[in-house]
Amino acid sequence: MKHLNWRGAVSIAGFILLWTLLARLKAPGFAEIPDPAAVGRAFWDKYLPSAAYWRSWAVSFERVGYGFLASQLLGIPLGLLLGTRRLFHDVVYPVVELLRPIPPLAWVPLSILFWPTAELSIVFITFIGPFFIIVINVHDAVRGARKEHLWLARSLGASPSYIFRRIILPSVIPAVAVGMTLGIAVAWNVVIAAEMIASDAGLGRLTWEGYVSHTGTTVLIGMISIGLAGYLSTLLVTYAEKRMMPWQR
Repeated sequence: MKHLNWRGAVSIAGFILLWTLLARLKAPGFAEIPDPAAVGRAFWDKYLPSAAYWRSWAVSFERVGYGFLASQLLGIPLGLLLGTRRLFHDVVYPVVELLRPIPPLAWVPLSILFWPTAELSIVFITFIGPFFIIVINVHDAVRGARKEHLWLARSLGASPSYIFRRIILPSVIPAVAVGMTLGIAVAWNVVIAAEMIASDAGLGRLTWEGYVSHTGTTVLIGMISIGLAGYLSTLLVTYAEKRMMPWQR
């Protein structure tokens, strides 16, 4: 692990050095890109002491939190129902398959028309992104449960509720963990785009304002902030996954 951390630090330092060289040499495509030192100074002088900047963090985290949590609370039960109830599957699954390929951002115009506030619209878009991922992951996990285990449990007289609790649910937990990992990344991708389109706050809006004002340091600070926010969210999800699957610690 120490070697991996050391190598990671070297790769980040190498990336910053390459960025610095390309920006200062005005390499093609880098003529308007500030170097890391300029970005650092702008962050230290303007954004670090700014309450509005940290509010952007809080707003984006709140939206991602609400949307991601709602996607899990609704997506996991729906995936379980689709996987365990044949009639429900036959009726509902075609609708899921019809809606699933629609990109989350394609829902933005309809969401703005449907929800009474822009905030609810953004949270809804953030919910849609991870929702179908978790539904399909849980559905596939249930359908892929070992038939031998189910047959053996039934032959020994296990009740349907016992089979659900002791066989199906444990087999679904890894799929939920994968869905959470993929879902949190999608949630951040979607919320940033939605904030650029329909919000006056958040890290996405901060980045967009930097672009509109042709302020390269603001754009880069917004992008770096988004990356850090996504990384911190992934750490939280990873911690939750370890709690869900103690046998993999």
